[in-house]
Amino acid sequence: QVQLVESGGGLVQPGGSLRVSCAASGFTFSNYAMSWYRQAPGKERELVAGITSAGSSTNYADSVKGRFTISRDNAKNTVYLQMNSLKPEDTSMYYCKVRKFIPTLGFTDYWGKGTLVTVSS
Repeated sequence: QVQLVESGGGLVQPGGSLRVSCAASGFTFSNYAMSWYRQAPGKERELVAGITSAGSSTNYADSVKGRFTISRDNAKNTVYLQMNSLKPEDTSMYYCKVRKFIPTLGFTDYWGKGTLVTVSS
């Protein structure tokens, strides 16, 4: 029973910073790559950042490069997204995701319920 629980969202002013967290359970966390996605009202869900199982490689959407940093602590089964220089267009529900291969079924995505980040003055 995979569980992903996001936290740390809230209201922040433009130019400010926020760190959101995702606590994972129900699987061997250190064996899986993790990702952060976001979705604003009326828009498609988009990939924000990804990190490999050991944290040796990361990738980012062009819109957040240089501002956001994804990291993980495998001892705590937690993945983080540090968001700096926030803009109003970053306002979204932020979701944590893991992709797992299930025999006979294939690749299956597991999602948290999300944490809301609002950037406004």
